[in-house]
Amino acid sequence: MDINVLKTTAQAMVAPSKGILAADESTKTIQKRLEKIGVQSNPETNLAYRQMLFTTLGVEEFISGVILYDETIRQSIDGQPVPQYLQSKGILPGIKVDKGAVDMANFPGEKITEGLDGLRDRLAEYKELGAKFAKWRAVIAIGAGIPSDTCIESNAESLAQYAVLCQEQDIVPIVEPEVLMDGGHDLARCQEVTKKTLKAVFAKLTAHKAILEGMILKPNMVISGKESTVKAIASEIAKATVETFKEVVPAEVPGIVFLSGGQSPDEATENLAEINKIGGPWQLSYSYGRALQDEALTTWVGKEESVPTAQQAFYDRAQKVSQARSIKSV
Repeated sequence: MDINVLKTTAQAMVAPSKGILAADESTKTIQKRLEKIGVQSNPETNLAYRQMLFTTLGVEEFISGVILYDETIRQSIDGQPVPQYLQSKGILPGIKVDKGAVDMANFPGEKITEGLDGLRDRLAEYKELGAKFAKWRAVIAIGAGIPSDTCIESNAESLAQYAVLCQEQDIVPIVEPEVLMDGGHDLARCQEVTKKTLKAVFAKLTAHKAILEGMILKPNMVISGKESTVKAIASEIAKATVETFKEVVPAEVPGIVFLSGGQSPDEATENLAEINKIGGPWQLSYSYGRALQDEALTTWVGKEESVPTAQQAFYDRAQKVSQARSIKSV
């Protein structure tokens, strides 16, 4: 383990005015996304879509890294392996390494993320393929009687084991404990669960001797549930989010890259701007999937002639999100 490599990579991932593009949709997820626009998913069309994003002229001004899926990290663009192509643009290649969330035995409505088996060997291979960072997502649902302590603790343990296995390979772990927006809970309930989840995660990271300066946190914003009758406004979301994170996230962590978690592109952009108006001891950035991609995807619709306008849509949104994270605290 080279602590200096980990620190340097982590700092580059949250470089000023930049954030991370999550393009690590699983085979099933990308299939659903493409089907919605009338495009059949296969390795070729999946690459065509992602190539449209990655080759957007000048987007490296706003994108520091891209999270890839196993299929994509093995593909090529213009004769170059995707990781090398991204690096030629000054963009760090990363890789999703978890194997998805499955139902947790004896805990209805709760999930546990799989993928620790064989992870050390897979990380060694991904390092050879060019990955500089990795991602592991745990999902925490809010509902009647959930989340349970067992669910939170089990997912926190897996995140910590994943993180130290990454650091062993000089790969920066993105630690992603996502408290889901699904449900009718209010802002206060999300804040309570987010705080409890993050406390558990950092307790486990500390127990496993993870290098906090060589990791990135990818959490949800503190936000009311999608079905909530009381919708929090952006300033309320920002206040609750920063308040929570200042209480539980160590200052040694170089950056927090928020997930969009089902927010619209405009919502995710506005909320990030409000969060940065308050600020904190870490870089407050973004690692958005749909919030960065949706406008480009619906413009592209699988047509070669639509690539220039789709790339413009992607560039424009990336620029807006970059500006949102560049707002100085007051």
